[in-house]
Amino acid sequence: MNASACGIRRPRIVVGISGASGAIYGVRLLKLLRELEVETHLVVSRSAQVTLSQEMRMQLADVKALADIHYPNTDIGATISSGSFRVDGMIVAPCSIKTLSEIATGCTSSLLSRAADVMLKERRRLVLMVRETPLHAGHIRSLAAVTEAGAIVYPPVPAFYAQPASLEQMVDHTLGRVLDLFDMDARTVRRWQGAVS
Repeated sequence: MNASACGIRRPRIVVGISGASGAIYGVRLLKLLRELEVETHLVVSRSAQVTLSQEMRMQLADVKALADIHYPNTDIGATISSGSFRVDGMIVAPCSIKTLSEIATGCTSSLLSRAADVMLKERRRLVLMVRETPLHAGHIRSLAAVTEAGAIVYPPVPAFYAQPASLEQMVDHTLGRVLDLFDMDARTVRRWQGAVS
């Protein structure tokens, strides 16, 4: 008897890709979640479509093909806009300051920010891979506000102790650590073994 017949569902993660630089994080995250057999629900902002084209030469159709289900960012009535739709959490990779600010204030204007807001109100895990630097006081206030609301702010800062030999290894290590927050092991993290004496 399969898992669905027993009422057990696959792990389910909402993936948001906003317009910040770093589209590679969202694309690679979808690939890693597929390898882990996690059901993915994708929403991509309009700005992200531009970033995907500029940084990765990918069109929306290419990214949609990596997800189980895709929703237009204007579809406020999508399943992921309701707390009654059961998911294990959401990752916004990358997360722009605009998206962060909407989530921090609860003043959502798109499906991406609404779905994130749902994660907070339902006390589900929300990880925001915020991509902006330098930060001004308004950014920092938004980071604090969204953290106080229950989100995890995870800027994609490289871990040089892992001695990455390529951009791909650096991205994979960061995403592996993000997935650790969901108790998922992507086997892409070079775990710290202590300092060599």
